[in-house]
Amino acid sequence: MNIIGIIPARMASSRFPGKPLAQICGIPMIGHVYYRSKMSKVLNEVYVATCDQEIKDYVTSISGKTVMTMDTHERASDRCAEAMLKIEAETGRKVDIIVMIQGDEPMLYPEMIDMALKPIIEDESLSVTNLMAHLKTREEHEDPNEVKVVVDLNDFALYFSREPIPSWKKGAKSVPMLKQVCIIPFRRDFLIKFNKLETTPLEIVESVDMMRVLEHGYRVKMVLTEFETYSVDTIEDLRKVEALLQTDKLVEDYKS
Repeated sequence: MNIIGIIPARMASSRFPGKPLAQICGIPMIGHVYYRSKMSKVLNEVYVATCDQEIKDYVTSISGKTVMTMDTHERASDRCAEAMLKIEAETGRKVDIIVMIQGDEPMLYPEMIDMALKPIIEDESLSVTNLMAHLKTREEHEDPNEVKVVVDLNDFALYFSREPIPSWKKGAKSVPMLKQVCIIPFRRDFLIKFNKLETTPLEIVESVDMMRVLEHGYRVKMVLTEFETYSVDTIEDLRKVEALLQTDKLVEDYKS
């Protein structure tokens, strides 16, 4: 199978402008995501999809592959779909599965990508999978930057929200509290279909793309990871992640 990873990245951000090139342990954040994604045993190749020359220049400087995309995309999935079609045209080879790897996940472990891919490789009925991880604190549970997910008994998503679900007041502390981790494998044709689906009310209200999948009647298989990682949405997140990566063994591998 031809399985590729695409990391969408742009300099414009309402909460943290210039985030992809923010330094963490002396390496821009997008560099951490790229280096760590390249360590996956399943991905054939990894690309950074961007509309910004600064990001392209940096990724090229570390011998990474980039795809320049339009600067009008509002969603990462649109940017990834454009990049995927350009990659297919350039390589002359159709993609089977694309893994959308968010550029603000500098702590990701390559095994997480492989774990997210396992179900969709083994089960042809699956169109999209997501990683999920346990929320460790009530503060995380209430953080609107963390997308929460509740699942059924077979780990298919029931609902995504930036609100604290399930309700803490009604007993959330006695059931798993889970967050979405933005490593998202799509089957090629489903990614194109997803981007053509009409935007849905709950997707807009919750500001979570995966709600569009659920509202249109499709399933999202969730895969639990025990790796402890944190995304970067704010300067405070950046400082927290940098402190944790100071002793990270993978950083030692690609920093040297």
